[in-house]
Amino acid sequence: MTERQTSERRPAAVRAEFRKPVLGDGAAVCELIRNCPPLDVNSCYCYFLLCGHFAGTSVVAESGGAVTGFISAYLEPAAPDTVFVWQVAVDASQRGTGLAGRMLDTILSRTECAGVRWLETTVSPSNRASRRLFERFADRRGARLEERPFLEAAHFGDSGHEAEPLLRIGPLGDA
Repeated sequence: MTERQTSERRPAAVRAEFRKPVLGDGAAVCELIRNCPPLDVNSCYCYFLLCGHFAGTSVVAESGGAVTGFISAYLEPAAPDTVFVWQVAVDASQRGTGLAGRMLDTILSRTECAGVRWLETTVSPSNRASRRLFERFADRRGARLEERPFLEAAHFGDSGHEAEPLLRIGPLGDA
């Protein structure tokens, strides 16, 4: 496939505003997650907590007054040089535009992440889009991406949930 064919298939990036989430974003974030399979949908209460308690390490993308992207993340309590990315959600209208990568960069540029050298996340094997996001992120940052076992399918009981290996990216350089 030529570069021109690739760019013709990719949607144009829509101007988005990136900001820290606020408590009132919880319902819109919950709805966004519902519209982003295969993401696990948590209770709206959970998203209110993420937007309120983890605002410094999470991000909302807004376009035209609507929430079109969200990343929840937090600094690991036992390893404050590591940010753990929990969920990445991008509205279908914005997929393929680089929005998720720009949201990751936004989080890492904040003062709350000044000491971060590592990014960790889990990605189920069937979620190729998420895997590609983190592979591209590691490449852009000149960092290694290592995969380690973390949550096995058995951890989820009889839910049919896939294993979620841990991806560890770092040490992080500038974008």
